[in-house]
Amino acid sequence: MSTFGDRRQPPVLLPCTSRLFWEDRFCDRLAGAGRFVLRYDIRDTGRSTVYVTGAPGYSLRGLVLDIIGLMDVFELPRAHLVGFSVAGWICQLAALDHPDRMSALTLINTRPTSPGPADSDLPEHSDQVVEFFTKAPDPDWSDREAVIDYGVEQARVRAGAHGFDEQEARRQTTRMVDRTTNVASSMRNLAFVEAGDRWRERLGDITVPTLVVHGTDDPFFPYGNGQAMAREIPGADLLSLNGIGHELPSTTWDRLLDAMLVLQPGSAIDDGVGQQDGRGPATA
Repeated sequence: MSTFGDRRQPPVLLPCTSRLFWEDRFCDRLAGAGRFVLRYDIRDTGRSTVYVTGAPGYSLRGLVLDIIGLMDVFELPRAHLVGFSVAGWICQLAALDHPDRMSALTLINTRPTSPGPADSDLPEHSDQVVEFFTKAPDPDWSDREAVIDYGVEQARVRAGAHGFDEQEARRQTTRMVDRTTNVASSMRNLAFVEAGDRWRERLGDITVPTLVVHGTDDPFFPYGNGQAMAREIPGADLLSLNGIGHELPSTTWDRLLDAMLVLQPGSAIDDGVGQQDGRGPATA
């Protein structure tokens, strides 16, 4: 793991499926705004503990306990958790199961249900995403270049209407692959993890200031998932990223950081997308 900023400042934890997802520049800016930033690899990712591909030896609740254990090591009574995609599952459960340890919650491009089919009222993965993950052959996991190419194609499938930057995707994928002990497990095992009991029906119990951030073109966890969480978590803000897919390009950082640092419950933050849930006025 790595840290940024002064330990005396309010802490922000950034779990992810590779700590390198959270770029140094992003973490430096967050630290420069007066936060103590901790980013780390969850199990099976980066340099963390590795399990056999297809057989993760942990559950989502176990990943939650990893967060609490990390906070204990750094003697952090409470922290602001920020989770992108599947890391958002871990952060939701942490806020529900350990509310006294949370100071705020930011959920980015995630959904309120665990691996498997989405609830009937929530949009499912796009056809393009399903086709890629069910039909695209796995690379030779021992072939570095083939694995990088595969990761770049994943990023292409996840991109939104704002456009796909292949050079940036290749740069980031290369860094992650080169730093990952077992790439196959890092890309596959969260699909097999034991999720435990449903938690969507408990979202109304979340009491900390919450920011829901979602790309309007997200093909992996489509935008309706973010809208549902913003409705169901009391007082949650909704930050809509127009034209953004299942990604977090640097063009979104200004608005994301501003919203994370403010977290004003009850307001809706929109990027040219009409609100359909009564949380704010529609805009053209």
